[in-house]
Amino acid sequence: MIGYVTIGALDSEKSGTFYDAVLGALGIERKFAEGGWIGYGDKSGSADFMVCTPFDKKPATAGNGTMISFKGADKGQVEAAYRAGLQSGGKDEGAPGPRPADSKTFYGAYLRDPTGNKICVYCKP
Repeated sequence: MIGYVTIGALDSEKSGTFYDAVLGALGIERKFAEGGWIGYGDKSGSADFMVCTPFDKKPATAGNGTMISFKGADKGQVEAAYRAGLQSGGKDEGAPGPRPADSKTFYGAYLRDPTGNKICVYCKP
């Protein structure tokens, strides 16, 4: 099982604004921000998703084919997170909707954060 996930950021502040908005719409909060690191977790736990500038001081890059998914409670939360991401510097990678188009079991939205990392926000109605 995964202990935590860390992704690189070109600009931690811009990425923090984006993830504050998207994850906040899912009930996930910022747990800390220090030393170029920002950590997020649910209200009852510790941080298990981190954003930071790379340790090697080279520019962060988005992994081709890499995507991190965040589970929402329902379609409304997925849509709110998607809108929040677009309003906070994110780029559209697929508007909210069923995947595949006729699915009754998966509803998702796709975004790129300010660094270009791809995320999905989804629910299983």
